[in-house]
Amino acid sequence: MPKARSPIAHAPNNPVPGRSIGEHGIIGNLDTAALVASDGTIDFMCWPHMDSPTVFAGLLDPEKGGEFSVTPSLADARTMQLYVPETNILMTRWMAVAGSVELTDFMPHPATDPRVPLSVLRCLRVPRGRVRIRVHCRPRLGYAKNVPQVEAYGETVVFHDGPQSLRLASSVPVMIDDDQGGAHSEFELGPGEEVWFVLCDEAHDPLDALECAAAFNETAEAWRRWTRKSSYRGRWRERVDRSALVLKLLTSHRHGSVAAAATFGLPEATGEGRNWDYRATWIRDASFTVYAFMRLGYIEEAEHFRRWIEARLGDLDQRSALRIMYAIDGGEAADEDVLVHLAGYADSKPVRIGNAARSQTQLDIFGELMDSLYLANKYGRAISRSGWLHVVRMVDHVMRHWREADEGIWEIRDAEREFLHSRLMCWVALDRAVRLANKRSLPAPIVEWAAERDRIAEDIWTHFRHPRHGYFVQSKGGTDLDASLLMMPLVRFVSATDPVWLDTLDAIRDQLTDDGMVFRYRNDDGLEGGEGAFTTCTFWYVECLARAGRLHEAREIMARGVLYSNHLGLFSEELSLRGDPLGNFPQALTHLAFISAAFYLDRQLTDPDGQTWQP
Repeated sequence: MPKARSPIAHAPNNPVPGRSIGEHGIIGNLDTAALVASDGTIDFMCWPHMDSPTVFAGLLDPEKGGEFSVTPSLADARTMQLYVPETNILMTRWMAVAGSVELTDFMPHPATDPRVPLSVLRCLRVPRGRVRIRVHCRPRLGYAKNVPQVEAYGETVVFHDGPQSLRLASSVPVMIDDDQGGAHSEFELGPGEEVWFVLCDEAHDPLDALECAAAFNETAEAWRRWTRKSSYRGRWRERVDRSALVLKLLTSHRHGSVAAAATFGLPEATGEGRNWDYRATWIRDASFTVYAFMRLGYIEEAEHFRRWIEARLGDLDQRSALRIMYAIDGGEAADEDVLVHLAGYADSKPVRIGNAARSQTQLDIFGELMDSLYLANKYGRAISRSGWLHVVRMVDHVMRHWREADEGIWEIRDAEREFLHSRLMCWVALDRAVRLANKRSLPAPIVEWAAERDRIAEDIWTHFRHPRHGYFVQSKGGTDLDASLLMMPLVRFVSATDPVWLDTLDAIRDQLTDDGMVFRYRNDDGLEGGEGAFTTCTFWYVECLARAGRLHEAREIMARGVLYSNHLGLFSEELSLRGDPLGNFPQALTHLAFISAAFYLDRQLTDPDGQTWQP
């Protein structure tokens, strides 16, 4: 028997000293992103792309990682953060009796003037009082392996470290910190006065104050235009819009691929070793993101991703199969390595970059991808002939391999198993291929595909049930539960009211949930340490309850799940038993699961007796 895993024993819940994962907002430009803490500090940013080395990693090591801080001299100030409505422009505010300060952070949207360089723009303004402010920029380029050289360049400051150099400009004087690899500025602002700071590559001339203001206006309007394309008008609309904006930030405007998260090395349990790099495109997560975009009416993103994935399929030869993950540009994902010089978030080591799971076999990816291609064809443009030939080859691969064991959706680093979720998604791959061929009258061995699909279904019903209780289980011949089973009615393999499924849903409630939080599984997975509850699974659970007609339960769990977001509506990968955010942040999979749950639950609450089937 595999040993049981206790989240209480393995997922420490001690408060984290310093800035916590959840105390952050995110800004970005569809190329890279930065986390801005609630005290105004940028303490995580990769440059110039999301999967490039960090230039600020203070979140992973406050001493060595580097940061870009803003410190107003205001006694007993209250701080708060908000987004400019319908945008990814973040505002941090300090409010005290003596005065107030407002910090606006953003990166210019790619739809702005093409002459605007890749930049981080920070604007400080004082609405009330007269306040002294200190700004300190301490970058540590190349994953903080060295302290950069700093030198003046005209009225700007340049940070050098090997082949990379950054340039800092401001509308107030900036002083170099001798031998500290940083620069700072101290100044006073009165009512209505403002100061701009610009960080960009050395090769570019930084924007002046008027150009910064123009970039703000153009960026705000670009985000508003995009947000207003959403067709969603239901409950939790502002939160759904925020989740869509997060997903868009994680989507490359150059390639159409989607990063699983903006970060690496943030632990699934503080002080433990499950610290992974999520700055890559997982086929699974990206395919799910396409579902979410299409549900909200964002067809262009689905089309862009389809072109990206068709290029990946086109790169394959007859003997190779689709990888589970790729670099954002479509190349091979980076191999796993350890940054031994970084202390780790809350002393959680090792700090990993790259991901060894890139070489794993995860058969479920073909079902998630095929479902996204089916929906993209249904609501977008018809698939090309070359694209369909790639699909046929992929389906043939599933036909040959669906009976095999793999590492599964949760990327176990133990012995391979025959996971129900993997088998389920192989069924989805064949089912959607049959549907698409029929819908578009595409050439295919439809009879053979349908027969193999039905064999998979029979295998699931026969071999993936608890021997005594009869509900579905994680793996063939096993007795353990797995929250990924929640996908079964969501992909329409089983009726949401089937008695066997309802027994499964109740078993998940009894064995894997805690106060609206849902754990992925309890059994051993071959890794040391433990983890928190998996935030995505909360919203899968909500949608399953709604589909089963248990609307009161669904609404209550939804209310709890929403509270597990941070002050800006951003979700982390996991949660401690205190409900504190854990893991990489913000996580695409959770935001898209929330969108799906909100979409379905809102519709059922509006018309409980109406149509429950959805495409």
